[in-house]
Amino acid sequence: MNGSVSSIAGTGSYLPGRRVENQEVANLLGIEPSYIFRVSGIQTRYWAEPNEECSFLAEQASRRALDQAGLVPEDLDAILVSSTSPDMIFPSTACLLQARLGIKGIPAFDLSASCSGFLYGLSMADCFIRAGQFQRCLVVASEIKSRSLDFKDLSTAILFGDGAGAAILERSSSSDVGIVSIRIYADGNYHDLVKIAGGGSRHPLSQSVLDSGGHTLRIRGSQLFRIAIGRLAQAVRDHLEHEKLMVGQLDQVIFHQANGRMLAQFCKKLGVPSDRCMTMIEQVGNTSSASLPMALDRANRDGRLKMGDRIMLGAFGGGLTWGTALVRWG
Repeated sequence: MNGSVSSIAGTGSYLPGRRVENQEVANLLGIEPSYIFRVSGIQTRYWAEPNEECSFLAEQASRRALDQAGLVPEDLDAILVSSTSPDMIFPSTACLLQARLGIKGIPAFDLSASCSGFLYGLSMADCFIRAGQFQRCLVVASEIKSRSLDFKDLSTAILFGDGAGAAILERSSSSDVGIVSIRIYADGNYHDLVKIAGGGSRHPLSQSVLDSGGHTLRIRGSQLFRIAIGRLAQAVRDHLEHEKLMVGQLDQVIFHQANGRMLAQFCKKLGVPSDRCMTMIEQVGNTSSASLPMALDRANRDGRLKMGDRIMLGAFGGGLTWGTALVRWG
């Protein structure tokens, strides 16, 4: 069905039950809790309990998105899951999610684009639908970053939380609403800025990898944020120019919730008023690829998104990856 368009039929998100205040993190690091908020804009985050898996968080967010869309799992044609903290190396978390949802037969696969993963998944699902291959796709981002943290590493331990976000993308008969366009990018020359080096085929898991902390998340934050913000800001400007729009014509912008101070500076740099820039990082921390769909769901359920609103989504992450999406809400 060439000429098909896709629209977001429902959104959902999920946070694990354990709420972690700055005081708890500060105690682990031997710092003052006020420092964490000052440099990151984060007050609380949520960490998964030992019995909670990435696929479990994904299931909860998915069921909430399905409920909002008035659908059941059997209505889905494909499942795409973004995660850099999967249940296991393989099989895919998407297949584990599929089993949790009680369905079989439809394609289910993972994709890894770090914090840009949800946008990459949304782009793939949009292409599937526009090509006429599928009618409805579930796109999920689920992350349990707390299990990859080194609590001697100030740069990562204060930032990351766990959570999942989901969206149902479906074929639409209206060209007035839905996904207008998505643009995604990568630059592998910056692959070293954020990574978990150990556990893959280059550095298989071993005692030496564990001793050196190679199995934990490492980030060169200031360099990553400087480069990524520049790339993402240019991507937003290029996207708007391509669609012949001005920043002032956007009703909401929803970006990856990487750092509270960075979000505020980024929106100011682009000329986006604070009331049009969705932020929830103070309450949940940086949830990696889950942060964008979680923020989208929060904006949706809080009534911030109205029929016909122009919404700009944006994200950047390890790789380096980044991307933008323009959506007409409906």
